[in-house]
Amino acid sequence: MNDQELLSVVQEYGGPLYVYDTAVMQAQYKRLQQAFTGVNKLRVHYAVKALSNISVLKYLHSLGAGMDTVSIQEVRLALEAGIPAEEIIYTPNGVSMEEIEKAASIGVQINIDNLSVLEQFGTKHPKTPVCIRINPHVMAGGNTNISVGHIDSKFGISIHQLPHIKRIVENTGMWINGIHMHTGSDILDIEVFLYASEILFKAAEHFEDLEFIDFGSGFKVPYREGDIETNVEEFGEKLSHRFNEFCQSYGRDLTLAFEPGKFLVSQAGKFLAKVNVVKQTTSTVFAQVDSGFNHLIRPMLYGSQHYISNISNPDGRERFYSVTGYICETDTFANNRRIAEIREGDILAFHNAGAYCFTMASNYNSRYRPAEILWHKGKSHVIRERETFDDLIVKQKVLEF
Repeated sequence: MNDQELLSVVQEYGGPLYVYDTAVMQAQYKRLQQAFTGVNKLRVHYAVKALSNISVLKYLHSLGAGMDTVSIQEVRLALEAGIPAEEIIYTPNGVSMEEIEKAASIGVQINIDNLSVLEQFGTKHPKTPVCIRINPHVMAGGNTNISVGHIDSKFGISIHQLPHIKRIVENTGMWINGIHMHTGSDILDIEVFLYASEILFKAAEHFEDLEFIDFGSGFKVPYREGDIETNVEEFGEKLSHRFNEFCQSYGRDLTLAFEPGKFLVSQAGKFLAKVNVVKQTTSTVFAQVDSGFNHLIRPMLYGSQHYISNISNPDGRERFYSVTGYICETDTFANNRRIAEIREGDILAFHNAGAYCFTMASNYNSRYRPAEILWHKGKSHVIRERETFDDLIVKQKVLEF
């Protein structure tokens, strides 16, 4: 989408709002597919937590993607989008056995990352195929909050506990049909990922009836002009070669699986907000927009840098601004950022807003969550209406005093 198209969407629907471009999603999906043309069986499960709108799930499924879910609610969203249960993998962490059994009864692929849960589930449901999530103890990811494969992580069963896993599997007679890892997000060092993959291959040798090996995801996407990203093509070539070698030694063609979220939708999304006030202080020029971390929390939560462009005045002289929101506490999107000259009423576009943005939005300060728009084949479609005051109070019960 170009700036004029974005402005037309804001003019039609008002702001703030999220806009997602299906053409970008399709290009990213095809890029991943092409990087792994060297393997016979590839399965891509989209990580629903990145952007869980049902229309987005339906579109990605139309491209061939299954779904990676982490809660029973995400499982239900995927089913609502028309995705068959057998194309959904469920990888919870710290949930109740009741939730896991509910997911299993639906027929989705269960992925377990806890020895206690593995034993309980295997004892009660030995014929239900289970994938095991291994923690390879490899530190990867761009932030400690999104690095999940290190030794202190709550995710996965330690690779050093492999003997315990084998004992449980032997005692219960359960069927392990997959093995899985996820080291973290924003991975740049391909060699570190390949090293972790070797650990997973070694673990896979201990299970005779595998159907797939799931390498998670975590590919880094560029967040600003000139930013570095994961070289998916180089990674695909190297991992495909090693995966085929493993399949040959294992004696069977397995499926190579991935669970990309950010990689597929991050660059497809833009968040659009209007500048309410340009405020000059003794040291800073603030551009204060009609939004806040209730709509886009990643800069405050992770220190994430979203490139910001002034689509109302793209050719203006660049000046330095701190872009802040309307939430009643420190609420900063960007500090001292070079942006084309901003005037009150201008529309700012926050790039890479497709992943972990709307899904983390809230009603803090009793603000409404924004609308979501899907841009598909040159036309805009509302896929979530803007909230109203009725949405804030619909579940409340008012007492009389």
